[in-house]
Amino acid sequence: MSTSRGLIRSMMIIGSAQAVNILLSILRMKVLAVLLGPNGVGLLSIYNNLQDMVSNAAGLGMKSSGVREIASAKGEEQTLSRVRRVLLAAHLIQGVMAMLGVWLLREQISVWLLGDSGYALEVALLGIAILLTLMMGAQTALLQGLRRIGDLGRVTVLGALGGTVLGIAAVSIYGEAGLVWFVLTQPLMGLAAALYFTRQLPKPTTPRLSSSEAWEIWKPMARLGLAFMLGGLATAATILLVRGRITQEIGLDAAGQFAASWGITMTYVGFLLGAMGADYYPRLTEVIHDHQAAHRLMNDQAQLGLAIGGPVLLLLIGCAPWVITLLYSSEFAVAATLLQWQTVGNVFKLASWPLGFSLAAAARGNTFLLVQLNFNILFLAMLWPTLSYYGIMAAGPSFMVAYMLHFALLNVLVYRIHAFRWQRLSLGLLVLHGGLALGLLALALLAPKLAMGVSPLIAAVTGLVGLRIVLSKTGPEGRLAEKCYQAYARLGWSIRSEG
Repeated sequence: MSTSRGLIRSMMIIGSAQAVNILLSILRMKVLAVLLGPNGVGLLSIYNNLQDMVSNAAGLGMKSSGVREIASAKGEEQTLSRVRRVLLAAHLIQGVMAMLGVWLLREQISVWLLGDSGYALEVALLGIAILLTLMMGAQTALLQGLRRIGDLGRVTVLGALGGTVLGIAAVSIYGEAGLVWFVLTQPLMGLAAALYFTRQLPKPTTPRLSSSEAWEIWKPMARLGLAFMLGGLATAATILLVRGRITQEIGLDAAGQFAASWGITMTYVGFLLGAMGADYYPRLTEVIHDHQAAHRLMNDQAQLGLAIGGPVLLLLIGCAPWVITLLYSSEFAVAATLLQWQTVGNVFKLASWPLGFSLAAAARGNTFLLVQLNFNILFLAMLWPTLSYYGIMAAGPSFMVAYMLHFALLNVLVYRIHAFRWQRLSLGLLVLHGGLALGLLALALLAPKLAMGVSPLIAAVTGLVGLRIVLSKTGPEGRLAEKCYQAYARLGWSIRSEG
């Protein structure tokens, strides 16, 4: 019960922080659009893409692998101190190298991205933003690895708030020339907030390490981090290939339809998985070699994910046309259908996600990378030959079937490595949400208006079931939880707490 309560608490903290961050990002873009127009927004997107690409490459995925190393060293002060020193030093050195590389190539990058060497100074300044981003990543990895989830949420909110205020001020004063400062203030304020909380942690107790000692600690972190980085690059490359093929085969309009559905799919699921993973990943790392505890935690996370996220996915299937029209326009009707197919696939993504992280927690970098590549390969293998025959609509079923197969293959792999078995409740929730999702999809394709009316009712019922499961895991502690227990008792559906 304490584990479930901790997971729920962490999901609420990180989810709330991410919600604030998203709202602030919407505010930033709105102000920029008013002050600078499409040209300013386009230039900012280029700056952000450059920063993200170089930061991800220079970081070698060590933010994610660092979380694993810190969590596994928890309770062993000497090992933890050594890992902390290497993690911070590695991000500093790699960040400086990336900054110098951008500085030396500033004119070439400016011409390549913007067709004009006149932006060379701005590109060079983005190198500083890359260094700050890596330094911030090292600090937040430390907080996450130590499971300081409350501090991690505060860093997200304070960094976003400070960056928004200073960034908008820079653009208001300097106009388009202030955009580079707008980019710089985001990681700067995030780093300042992270340092405030990490400086409250106990100082490392070990003396400075020799080069050979640091190298021996850096190697396994970089090896596992490389799997995270290459997996992310593979996903980005897959989407790039798909968009390019759709554009060539069908046209830009179809590519826009795909981009609309994909953006909503990744935003919601990414939001949910980000909130789930903040505490789950380091917690799983701590117990990964205790099969019984690891299996219990993996089932627990899958159950909470399906209980909380499943009803929203069911609602999205029926209401996809309304959501697409609200966020885009009525011209994106095809995107709504794609979104419905993809949402069914996301039910299986939600269930497979806790399994995939067991490989990262066990430091099986090569296997983890293969698992990340698995879905991309399946998706491309199904979409590539069918796109010419079925058009853009082929992307929906390809996504759904690819995640079903990915889930099945991942189950076999995790069973062989960890002897993992699903609990009855986990399978029940998967069958419930998977079956309802497929049924709603069929109804949405045949009778869209009826599906839009039925999906809120189904989401409400499954939401009640999910809330009951969550409450049974977290217990009746707290005024709100106690009232919920009483409400279910009045319905004749009393909750029996686990544990």
